[in-house]
Amino acid sequence: MSRLFLLIAIAVVVYLLVKSYRKSAAPREQSAAEDMVRCAHCGVHFPKSEGILAGGNFFCGVEHRDAYRK
Repeated sequence: MSRLFLLIAIAVVVYLLVKSYRKSAAPREQSAAEDMVRCAHCGVHFPKSEGILAGGNFFCGVEHRDAYRK
């Protein structure tokens, strides 16, 4: 019977430790949503900051920009 109480006590301590750890962990900051654009050559969507703007169109890479111009 004492073993059962010991196991319950250990489980409660572990539960409380996990609960306090979750509260103390700093919440992740959500990054601001970024506009998505479409590659004028292949149609793949990607974040605007990762694209290449040429002639009013966005491209996912230099190769697609050059291929679109031809």
